Amino acid sequence: MSAAPVTLALCGDVMTGRGIDQVLPHPCDPVLYEPSMESAEGYVALAESASGAIPRPMALADPWGDALDELERAAPDARIVNLETAITRSPSPWPGKMVHYRTSPENAGLLAAARIDVCSLANNHVLDWGLRGLEETLARLDALGIRHAGAGPDQRAAEAPAAVDLGARGRILVFAYGSASSGVPEEWAAGPTRPGVALLPDLSPASLRHVATRVAAERRPGDRVVVSLHWGGNWGFEVSAAERAFAHGLVDRARVDLVHGHSSHHVKPAEVHRGRLILYGCGDFLNDYEGISGYEEYRGDLGLLYFPSLDPASGALLGLRMTPTRIRGFGVRRAAGKDVDWLVETLDREGRRFGTSVQRGADGRLELRWRR
Repeated sequence: MSAAPVTLALCGDVMTGRGIDQVLPHPCDPVLYEPSMESAEGYVALAESASGAIPRPMALADPWGDALDELERAAPDARIVNLETAITRSPSPWPGKMVHYRTSPENAGLLAAARIDVCSLANNHVLDWGLRGLEETLARLDALGIRHAGAGPDQRAAEAPAAVDLGARGRILVFAYGSASSGVPEEWAAGPTRPGVALLPDLSPASLRHVATRVAAERRPGDRVVVSLHWGGNWGFEVSAAERAFAHGLVDRARVDLVHGHSSHHVKPAEVHRGRLILYGCGDFLNDYEGISGYEEYRGDLGLLYFPSLDPASGALLGLRMTPTRIRGFGVRRAAGKDVDWLVETLDREGRRFGTSVQRGADGRLELRWRR
């Protein structure tokens, strides 16, 4: 009997700080150091002006909303998110940075409430509250039993993969890197004895060789490898030639099975290269941006919960199902109607140059189609 497919659950940025932290049971001090907002309560007020009253306190599971049922239905082997929030009560923001996200260590239990297996930390917010904030983040994830990759007490630890053991089917290895193009400060880069982020200074052949060497050093026969990349700007559907070449190189040279891209506040196209899935931008999955105007044409409130199934022997993509979502009232809801229409039209339009499109099922979920 052949082994069952390896199924993953993936999403883009999960930001649980500021307003979301305030409506959970154990919020941080709401003080902010932003030019336009002095208190995290301001983001609660903006969201309520757009979506109605938000009950307090929300239970730790509540921000996940309808995603919890979707996760249970799919029963993935690993649940992987990009956690774009420091877990800390540190009072000292990174100097000179304009936006700082944090959630309290007690409220971080919301990650356990969704049974998250792996958090990618290689992004431009994990050090928002300094080295103390990073230390608390790592310690709290460890205490919750949640694996992490992309940041650590030194470069070796930051670049080490998170491993999910699947028994006879091998392991899922998740490597996480942040690109300078996403706004990760150069001074956040982890060094041989310096805490920080696994930072890619560029998408050059030298950076690709570096990642390929790290993957080769860690992988065992039977492992399935995911590289989680925080790259590119917040807005715009363009996928640069450098990004596409780097993603292809991860498949061709590093033998990566799936590229998990994020940073854009909206979904971007998918590609299947040599049978391997490349998600160029998964969008925002959870945040406190409701009521903030600007860039409405990109529909940053809409997202996708991705469920790729991989061949356990080769890592090739067998299929990708996606649940359309919408952020409302600081919670993830199933998207419907015109919201799903927008996602289908956008993914078809932007995926055309990559040879991908989506098909809508009777249940409102989407399925990727690609040239084989």
